[in-house]
Amino acid sequence: MDTIIINGGQKLVGEVCISGSKNSTLPILFSTLLTDDTVIITNVPALLDIDIAIAFLKYIGKIVVKDGHTVRIYSYNTIYKCTQPYELVSKMRASILVMGPLLARMKRVNISSPGGCAIGARPIDIHLEAFRMLGVDISVHNNYVKMFVKKQLKGTTINFKFPSVGATENVLLAATLAHGQTTIINAACEPEVTDLISVLNKMGAKIQTYGKNKIIIQGVTKLHGVIHHIIPDRVEAATYIIAAAITKGEVLLKKVIPSHLRIVNSKLKASGLYIKETNTTILAKWVKNLHPQNISTNVYPGFPTDIQAQWMTLMCLLEGTSYIEETVFENRFLHVQELKKFGANILINDRIVKIQGVKKFIGTAVQISDLRAGAALILAGLVAEGQTILSSIHHLDRGYDSIENKLRKLNANIIRIQDKKCGDSRN
Repeated sequence: MDTIIINGGQKLVGEVCISGSKNSTLPILFSTLLTDDTVIITNVPALLDIDIAIAFLKYIGKIVVKDGHTVRIYSYNTIYKCTQPYELVSKMRASILVMGPLLARMKRVNISSPGGCAIGARPIDIHLEAFRMLGVDISVHNNYVKMFVKKQLKGTTINFKFPSVGATENVLLAATLAHGQTTIINAACEPEVTDLISVLNKMGAKIQTYGKNKIIIQGVTKLHGVIHHIIPDRVEAATYIIAAAITKGEVLLKKVIPSHLRIVNSKLKASGLYIKETNTTILAKWVKNLHPQNISTNVYPGFPTDIQAQWMTLMCLLEGTSYIEETVFENRFLHVQELKKFGANILINDRIVKIQGVKKFIGTAVQISDLRAGAALILAGLVAEGQTILSSIHHLDRGYDSIENKLRKLNANIIRIQDKKCGDSRN
């Protein structure tokens, strides 16, 4: 397996272009199952999860041509495979997003339980209950979910008990071609959901949002092709802002949407980091010692759970005490034990961690447990004295486009060591 080696202590300085959003690209890729016309998606990040999604589309029956950061998708027939193999589903949780469009087009789907990061149970019950309300017959046997629509999906009112991003997206993908009107109450309102709604409407859907958490979908009979540019990845952007803060550097982020990072930047400003925003850029500059800030993760527009681990790394090196409450996932502190190897002083009490700042980190060998934990450990290695060796870095490749190359351009001393059995080096 590949490893990443960091010799810490370098201030990050320079400019970095933020890639397209992984969490926006994945549902939009699966939305192409709703039409046989050509769909062209631009600003697609180069990620392992994207490769898996493309493999999924090809298996189902789509023709996919990837050229750099542009993906062109079309098909010659309307017969798609409805049984999804475990070897693909188990690699990525977002694979469950094939359910909505396949139910809308093919009226059936068989799929095993999804994979992804080990950050909690994340049951799909909320998805299945929503599909039942749309008229889907569902049975579960041997960890396999079989779904069938007798005639046509029928619009209804769905009131989510929790504003799940994935469930909201799955209902959007299914209800777009359903008969009648579907109303989603307590829907997720993340920018990635908004991006999906945008592309569906450009394809001919009739979707309107009301306030923050209500979506109304008027079903149509057919969608058409479209060209769509993916929004920037707000989690990647936040990671580089925190990298500037933790290394006492100065980084200009380009191709970003600052409004998507409002609460994160607000907290960083409160800690003492200098942040200047334009319509498409964010300048993050360390000008004085930062002080701790408490956070509690929540759904958008709250503090993102996907930035909790990176935030924790920063808090570990600030003088004083801070607290982090994780309200979204029940098992998202796996990075704590690895941060302790650097010298972090962290105590876990159920879903709350208490952090007592330390003066420095010492480089060490750590193993990445999930995508965002990997980003947190990269940040720790950037500021630690001496050398840090990170293993299981395939988790990083799921969500960060060329992270070592981008950091190296910002003055980081970082290299990827490729296992010779795995092919050519990314460097």
